[in-house]
Order: sequence, then structure tokens, then C-alpha cells
Amino acid sequence: MIHIWQRSKQMARAVVLIVDGLRGDMVRPELTPNLAALAAASRHYPNHRGVFPSATRITSASISTGCLPGAHGLQGNAIAIDEGQGLQAVSVGPPEFRERWRAATGRTLHRPTLTQVLKDKGGAVIHTNSSAGAAHMQDPDGHGTLFHRSGSWRPGFEPVTGDEHPAVAYDAGGDAEVTRRFCDWLRDGPVSALNLLWICEPDHSQHVQELGSADHLANIAGADSRAGEVMAAVQGLRDRGEDVLFIAGSDHGHETARSVVPVTEMLVEQGFKESPVSSDVVLGSSGMGALLYFAPEALSRVDDIAGWLRAQAWCGDVFAGEELAAAGHRVDTPMQIAFSMAKSGEANRFGVPGLGDVCGDPFSPKDSTGFGQHGGLGPYETNPMLIVSGRGFATGVSDHQSSVTDITPTVLRHLDVDGPAMDGSPLQGL
Repeated sequence: MIHIWQRSKQMARAVVLIVDGLRGDMVRPELTPNLAALAAASRHYPNHRGVFPSATRITSASISTGCLPGAHGLQGNAIAIDEGQGLQAVSVGPPEFRERWRAATGRTLHRPTLTQVLKDKGGAVIHTNSSAGAAHMQDPDGHGTLFHRSGSWRPGFEPVTGDEHPAVAYDAGGDAEVTRRFCDWLRDGPVSALNLLWICEPDHSQHVQELGSADHLANIAGADSRAGEVMAAVQGLRDRGEDVLFIAGSDHGHETARSVVPVTEMLVEQGFKESPVSSDVVLGSSGMGALLYFAPEALSRVDDIAGWLRAQAWCGDVFAGEELAAAGHRVDTPMQIAFSMAKSGEANRFGVPGLGDVCGDPFSPKDSTGFGQHGGLGPYETNPMLIVSGRGFATGVSDHQSSVTDITPTVLRHLDVDGPAMDGSPLQGL
């Protein structure tokens, strides 16, 4: 059942809004007037950083746990798992991924999520229109209440059906309906310690739009309108005396795809991989960043492949073996190489800076050249938005380098709830 608190002027609660894919440098009055006004009246963290790969599903896990990928265990938007026939690449996006992962490894995330920590301490209610995989990383084990078009549940995975379930589209229209439901819940629904809304735009459409184009700017304006609705609902809670921490953030930014590189096929051509579908060396692409997994018999190839990658004009930073720790990953798993694609600070034809190559992905076979993409270590894709208002946050711009892993510890500090060890830290006072 949903945890219901008595409304009280002293009751602490947290409201979190994630605007998927919004670059931090696009929070400007002429593009996002609502978010720009919020930033001016709140604590703004322009030096905010994401995780690597800079992708939605892995970042969702880092936000929900307060941990880097090496701690929570989800390594990218696509990973390799062994389901009995050797390592094979799987996408984290589909609804069935969570249970495939659990069946193959015996668990989902390796660290408790915010929904688990708050299970008996006020509870959490999540409305999300992200991919199913990203949504599930907010509550993979059914400790909270989650509303998503692919399936909704109350604690214990009790199904939510009928009109309560959001049968919406994965687009701006779906965002509008999910935001309406979220704001109605804030105003009139059962009270929980945490309410989180995750909208899919501008990310979803940016993958098929030129950054800075008229369509792209309209897409951002729509997401900003959703933010304005949430801001009004939060103000309504404060007007009736509630102690609300409000966090508005994004998971990553976007840069323009310069070219798509068929890395898997090139590994085969170089003799590093037996065939495009072989399980000896398996690539998981997250767009502008990627991971390489190695079967035991192929571990001797790690150094040679890392050296080859570093010599390619289309490849940027490479982390191999022990170097993976510097990228926030474990060094003792089949994933032994992580790399970002090459970057340029040049602007696209609409004047938006940031170009980069893309690692070919069988789960996203369309040609993304010229459109928005992310997943690597470019300065814009790794600089999402973060704005915080509430008790403990002075108005102004902070020079502190915050991280997406700081969101959960900041929420717990506001709620005065102890949590497990995390990589992130509370931002109060910074």
C-alpha cells in the first residue's frame, strides 16, 4: 500500500524533476524561461557532472542509488550478459531487461535505491515517461510506487491498472499527460517522502533533430513548459506550509553526431573478434561511448585492442583494465575496456558547439549523423542541469562540482533519513 503521511507545516518532503537530455548550457532565459527563472531564484550548479557512459539508463541507476556504475553494477545503456550461451549484448531499454538481468546474475542493482531506503520512511512515488529500462532502475525491486506506460506498480509489484495506469505515448504528448498526473498527485494525492517525475523530452526527439534547429528549440520549450507546471505545483505545497526540497536536473546533455563508426565490424576485420555475433569479445554501445566485454579465453587481447583503439582517429579516451576505476567502473568484471568516441568543440550549422563520432549500435541501427547523441565524455554531454531550492540552499550560483550521484544523498539529508554508503554527497551548504 502507499504510505500516507499527515500533512504538517513541519513535514519534510522532496520533489525531483528530471528533464531527460537537457544540456546545462541551454538553461537560458531565451530558451527555457521557466528553468532560467528557477535557477535565478535557487541554488544553481552549472559545474554539474554526469557519469560515464553519459547515457540515461546508467544515469538513472546512479541517481537512484547515489553511486557510480562500479558500485551499483549497471555499466551502460547496452551491456553484455551470459544467459547460458556465452556473452551477448543486450539493450537495457526494453521492459523485459530487468528480469533477464536478474535471471542471469541473480540480482538487479548492487546498491539500495532511494525507493528501498524510503520504503518504511514515508515512501516514494515515481511518475516517469523515460524508456522502460531507465524507469525500472528507479525501483527495480518494487519497493515504491511507480507509474510507467509499460507497467505500473505499488510496493511489492502490486499491479496498477485501469485509469490510474498511464497509457501514454513515448513523446512530448506523453510527457504532458504524465506531468499533469504528477502535479495532480502533488496537490491532492497521498503524501510521500519523495515524488519524482522523469520526462523523456528533449532527449527522445533530440536523437532525430539537429541541435539548435527550430524543431529542437520548440522541443526544449515544451520541456520547459512541463517544468513550469511542476514549479507551480511545488509552490502550492510551500504556500500551504510544507517543507519542500525541489531538485530540477537532467541526466546528460547532447552533442551532434559527426559520423557512425562500425566498431564491431572493424574488430572482426582486425582479427580481434571471431565474428559480428561471437561471444569472445562483445561490444555494448551507448552512442558516443562504448564498452567491451571479454570471455576468459579472450582476455589476452585486452592490451592489443586498447592500443588499437587509441590509434584510431575516431576514438577518444580509452580505459582498460585497472584504468577503469578512473572512469567509475569496477576492474574485475568481463567488461575490461571502456572508451569514448572522438570529440570536437566545433559547432553544427545552427551554431551549437560539440561534435563527436558515434559507435555503431545494432539496437539503434538508424544513421544518427547530424542529429543529437550522447554517451561519451564530451564537455556538453557530461554537463547536465542541476538546480536546487529549499532549506539549506542559498540563492545563487555555486562553483562546486556536483554530480548526479549527489541527488539521493541530498534528498536523504533533507528528509533526515540515514542511508547506506554512497559515492555522492549531500549538497546542502555548497
